[in-house]
Amino acid sequence: MAKAKAAVSRKGAAAKPVKGLGKKKISRKAAAGKPVELYYWPTPNGWKISIMLEELGLPYVLKPVNIGAGEQFAPAFLKISPNNRMPAIIDPKGPGGRPISVFESGAILQYLGRKTGKFYPRDERQRVAVDEWLFWQVGGLGPMAGQANHFLSYAKEDIPYAKKRYADEVHRLFGVMNKRLAGRRFLAGVYSIADMACVGWVKSSTRFQPLDEFPHLAAWLARLEKRPAVKRGLALGAELRKPMSDEQKKILFGQRAR
Repeated sequence: MAKAKAAVSRKGAAAKPVKGLGKKKISRKAAAGKPVELYYWPTPNGWKISIMLEELGLPYVLKPVNIGAGEQFAPAFLKISPNNRMPAIIDPKGPGGRPISVFESGAILQYLGRKTGKFYPRDERQRVAVDEWLFWQVGGLGPMAGQANHFLSYAKEDIPYAKKRYADEVHRLFGVMNKRLAGRRFLAGVYSIADMACVGWVKSSTRFQPLDEFPHLAAWLARLEKRPAVKRGLALGAELRKPMSDEQKKILFGQRAR
């Protein structure tokens, strides 16, 4: 727990509550400037942005969105993230010096990369490679790993077909990554937002898919986990996670249009 605390309390004071969201707020401030507001819960999608902010060293204030308690449906949050999903950010120093909100983890990574000029190459050929692997994660690794975890860990019904279908697809995707990383240290050649997008999903999926068959992928994961900013990003808000109750599962897994 000491590491998680250090990740969010460096010279920080308690953040002001956001109306419509939970009362518990954690902050992390740097020396100067208004901080980015990070709407977050400690999940593989949330980790993408906590890692990026830590790598950039940008000041940010953590605004936990308790997805098990339904805080993602609060009107204040829906103005920021109309898809009722975290993560999302508000950057008080957006384009033209005016605040901007950004939802969807891939869009946030690209925005922060363009804003800072870091971890998202300006060269178009290099940027294409980053975008390919970022969208590969957003459209493939994340959804497939999420479905596998759902049917293996949360579904009340035992559905062997669904378990095998999604576990097999994660296995296939791990194979794709393993081949890509043969002879490369990172997915797009140099460390980038593509790696940040994937690391949490790979790490969490090792609970049901070991990396014994994928030595290049295992080496990549070990390499990323040694980075101090990745450690801090993965530890952010770890104490917020608790076993889900049946009522919380209903909120998360029984959503329909509202």
